[in-house]
Amino acid sequence: MLRKTLTSLILAFSFFIAAAQPQYEFRGVWIASVENIDWPLPKQYNPEDQKKEFIRQLDMHKRNGMNAVIVQIRPSADAFYPSPYEPWSQWLTGVQGKPPAPYWDPLQFMIEEAHKRGFEFHAWLNPYRANSSIGKASIAQSHITRLHPEWFLEYGGKLYFDPGNKQAQHWVNDVVRDIVSRYDVDAIHMDDYFYPYRIAGKEFPDSKTYAQYGNGLSKGDWRRSNTDSIILTLSKTIKEVKPWVKFGISPFGVWRNQSQDPMGSPTQGGQTNYDDLYADILLWTRNGWIDYVIPQLYWEMGHPKVGFETLIDWWSQHAYGRHMYIGHGIYRAMEKSSKAWHNPNQLPQQLQLLRQTPNVQGSAYFSSRSFYSNPNGWNDSLQNNYYRTPALIPPMEWLPAKPGTTTAAASTN
Repeated sequence: MLRKTLTSLILAFSFFIAAAQPQYEFRGVWIASVENIDWPLPKQYNPEDQKKEFIRQLDMHKRNGMNAVIVQIRPSADAFYPSPYEPWSQWLTGVQGKPPAPYWDPLQFMIEEAHKRGFEFHAWLNPYRANSSIGKASIAQSHITRLHPEWFLEYGGKLYFDPGNKQAQHWVNDVVRDIVSRYDVDAIHMDDYFYPYRIAGKEFPDSKTYAQYGNGLSKGDWRRSNTDSIILTLSKTIKEVKPWVKFGISPFGVWRNQSQDPMGSPTQGGQTNYDDLYADILLWTRNGWIDYVIPQLYWEMGHPKVGFETLIDWWSQHAYGRHMYIGHGIYRAMEKSSKAWHNPNQLPQQLQLLRQTPNVQGSAYFSSRSFYSNPNGWNDSLQNNYYRTPALIPPMEWLPAKPGTTTAAASTN
């Protein structure tokens, strides 16, 4: 009898948490353009078809209760907009450097369509990836890897800007300044690709730059200082141009393991932000260089090494007053090997826990087209339960309101 009563109470409490509709909650979706993951569709080069597909995805997300899109507009030192610095993306027109025909500005279109629906538009840039497949990718003669090959390093069949090269840092900063100056973006967003993920048995080939600029630091500290430098520079540039535009980072889900640092999470992550990607996220939040963090917690509840519940608790304790949203790996519902993600309760349980966790203000989902198949009925769960009523994006008190809006209105688009 006691067990039945306890079970009923737990179910009732869970339903209450699910049914509670917060007034403020970030509800974002990543729309990836690299390799045509989400948009445009593979081999979809006609501008009218691209527009219809983008609108189709926005309308789907609107029905699901979202209020922000995080759109990849610079996947590999290329552009989904007319850029004075970088060529048109091969994933937009099929050939890098080839302009769309008939000519249009996809970024301007996407921003306008997002704002029409009350969405924030977060412009997603990969800072250092420049050629995602050496020998196979379409690379224009005007691409920066051809103009300044000395700025780049090859690793794992890809080309990356050398993060220790100050000229490369200036280039990325100029690209960001241009976007923020010319477009009505609500945020600049960067993901987990700073230094690339380690490849077993292969060292990232930056020894020459380290010898020149290491200045007595260990290689790890020097690499982290390079990443810190670009983040601080971009933060200053964004706020200098438009103080209301946000700057957010979506890091890998593990900062450091507790075995490496007492401050780390009680996890067993194979790689970490701090030690492998050289991204000290906590420094950036503590110093106020970034406005929000979306850790990619793409693991399931109860994972033995990197459990979702373990990591959301750890990140919530290390928000340092900045906004903390949680990245959900709904794409994993399509993976045959991810049995835990075939459970319809996986996402609802994550959302219930999220809403009980302090210092966490919302979610982001990877990625857009995963919702097409209504995985595990989650579109229905969002529409009918968790996102049943619209939510405003949580305001950031430390930022000024966008000119011409009130703070409350600014938080909605």
